[in-house]
Amino acid sequence: MTGGNHRSLAANADLRVAYANLDGARAALRQARAARLPQTTIESAATVDGSASQPSASSNVPTTDYDLAPTASWDADLFGRLRSGALAAAADAEAQAAALDGLRVAVVADTVLAYVELCGATQALRVAGEQVRVQERSVAAIRSQLRAGEVSPPEVSQAANLLETTRATIAPYEALQANARYRIATLQGRPPADARTDPIICSAPPKLGATVPVGDGQALLLRRPDIREAERRIAAAAARIGVARADLYPRVNLGGAVGLLTGNFVATASPLISWAFPNQAPARARIAQARATERAALASWDVAVLRGLREVETALAAYDAEMRRNFTLGAALTQADLTARRAAARVRLGDVAFLVQLDAERTRAQSALARAQSDLVVAQAQVALFRALGGGWQTDAAALQ
Repeated sequence: MTGGNHRSLAANADLRVAYANLDGARAALRQARAARLPQTTIESAATVDGSASQPSASSNVPTTDYDLAPTASWDADLFGRLRSGALAAAADAEAQAAALDGLRVAVVADTVLAYVELCGATQALRVAGEQVRVQERSVAAIRSQLRAGEVSPPEVSQAANLLETTRATIAPYEALQANARYRIATLQGRPPADARTDPIICSAPPKLGATVPVGDGQALLLRRPDIREAERRIAAAAARIGVARADLYPRVNLGGAVGLLTGNFVATASPLISWAFPNQAPARARIAQARATERAALASWDVAVLRGLREVETALAAYDAEMRRNFTLGAALTQADLTARRAAARVRLGDVAFLVQLDAERTRAQSALARAQSDLVVAQAQVALFRALGGGWQTDAAALQ
């Protein structure tokens, strides 16, 4: 299934948008950092003078002057405007990276969910098919007994009813199997029709080889992409308050220019200091706007944390309950199978009526299908827990390798 996840990640259009947004955020960060460095320009000009004040032999020869003036300027950033802008751009890039992680988790979870539903439907179809074959043999046997006068017609009708009821469970699982194949194909960027020619084969839902390493609550919150994104949005909003506050103070720009006049080979240098005094009213309005944005980011963080806690608690509760139910259904299936075998033996010995065996087979069929359905629900709960935990995780030992 790892290869399928890679294909889904490569084909997803929303991820391509997120990658582009991340590239844009990183470019904005580079731009913000470059603004703190000295800015240089080179200006050049050429002038041609064809006039002469005194007639001479060379009065018709024009003179050409070349001017070259390199200039450099540097924003002193005395009040942290550029520094805060760079911090805000860095936080924006980190928030966009977290949003990308969230999309990756969603795409992988959707792909795995479709895969486990395909496997679960396949397992349920196999169980239902086995039960249908057993019950077909039972119906054939009881009809033979009817012809021999050993059973009554109502017993034949009950056996046939059980057979058709079991057959009726097949169609929904076939639909679920086909739907899962179509979803996998489209998640991998292929048309659904490809699922008919290149079906994925699996016999049972995958199972975890170890317990889920949930970890402590703080680590849980930090690894959820939406919470990391919300925290970085707060950092960006706080940094922009610094940008807005710096606009209350003058901007100091230090620079210099060197001029070279080729006609007379004269070099000049001059320092440049410029002050820009802001208009206080717009600057204070920008501060108020930045603070409001920070309050909104804080509220969004609260929402993300509460949503994360709710999703994790819900997923853990559902997973725990279904695991316990699955274990109980396994024990029930073992007992139902044993009862069905004993009933069949007693019927062969003539100790009990065939209805006893029929009822035991009905119970076994129901238990087998319930266990298969529970296996699928367990796998679905594991995917939901994966999504709620914010994706993959690793133990301390794995982190040290």
